Amino acid sequence: MFTIRRATLDDLAIIVDWDARIAKETEDKNLDFGTLTEGVRAALSDESKALYFVAETDGLMVGMLMITYEWSDWRNGQIWWIQSVYVHPEWRRRGVFRALYQHVHRLAQSKDVKGLRLYVEQANVAAQMTYAHVGMEPSYYAVFERVPI
Repeated sequence: MFTIRRATLDDLAIIVDWDARIAKETEDKNLDFGTLTEGVRAALSDESKALYFVAETDGLMVGMLMITYEWSDWRNGQIWWIQSVYVHPEWRRRGVFRALYQHVHRLAQSKDVKGLRLYVEQANVAAQMTYAHVGMEPSYYAVFERVPI
């Protein structure tokens, strides 16, 4: 039903728009458009920074996610972090995230990635249920941050 592909620079405008929507929906933040655009451009131009994947149906982009990397000395391998998850509102609860997740999971297995992680707002119960339905479990780690520094 959905085709999953690596995003390209041709997808820049829609990814920037969706990233801005994510920030507004999940954290009520308005991101600086210039900074966001250059950040997405940097990721799309250099896969050592991140990988974006998009879900399409009949040529229409309906969802996306981004992968970033963490080196685990304990596991002697990479952990992939799933970030910037967005599914267009008209396509939510229709399997878009599941298709993206399954694609990334298979790719991670083929590259000997040691684990997949993501963080989610504590109050975002709907997203937590979605992640549980694809086999992810709550972690016993709490995330601390200092942003900006």
